Amino acid sequence: MSRWWGAAAGRLRTAVSNPRSLYLSSSPPAAAYHTIQAISREFTGSKVSARDRAQGRIPAVVFAQQLLTGGNINGRSVSRKRLLTTERKQIQAILKSVEPEFICSTTFPLQIRAGSGSSVLLESGTVLPLKIHRDEATGKVLNLVFAWADEGSELKVDVPLVFKGEDVCPGLKKGGYLNRIRPSLKFLCPAEHIPSKIEVDVSNLDIGDRILMHDVEVHPSLKLLSKNETMPVCKIVAAKLERAESGGIEH
Repeated sequence: MSRWWGAAAGRLRTAVSNPRSLYLSSSPPAAAYHTIQAISREFTGSKVSARDRAQGRIPAVVFAQQLLTGGNINGRSVSRKRLLTTERKQIQAILKSVEPEFICSTTFPLQIRAGSGSSVLLESGTVLPLKIHRDEATGKVLNLVFAWADEGSELKVDVPLVFKGEDVCPGLKKGGYLNRIRPSLKFLCPAEHIPSKIEVDVSNLDIGDRILMHDVEVHPSLKLLSKNETMPVCKIVAAKLERAESGGIEH
């Protein structure tokens, strides 16, 4: 098994050495990331998980996102929930290859093998990380939660906002301050169009200007999940007003 995981880690290092395509405004092709290799596990519990971690593995689970939200499940059934273990070194390398704020808006290919060192492929697909549980003291990854991201399905995703154009923004050149009101927006996304991030252009904003939720440009298939789409995501604030806001006043 060590040779199998070692080969996987080697291929990942090759992919990570050329990260030019990792941080685009829309998700890169799945092939841009190394395929997560996992093996099935039959048992659960703290003792079983502790044993897996001691052996260099991280417990994981993958299922339909609707199991968490109570929605209708189309495609994979409840019976296709999978209990897995993944190789810690590979997961750590993947986490280092993607900026932390983009992890839960980036899809990854997944292959599930029959067992340690097995070449038998039980199942494969694309997954979206939902949660990465870490030890509060050490920061080590304790377990992983994924959702199936099959083509044709839809998932609710908090997509990070990345603001660009600050270097030429008229309001900032006049001494204003960019108030980032919303760090992310939640969308209902087709699995094949989940963006790892959304770029918000502030290059034309003057002091007092703002960008509202419905102004943010996204793929037409994405549905904004907000009851008030006229709420601002950012605003150029005058320097004096910015100092007042730092005293506890929000605008």
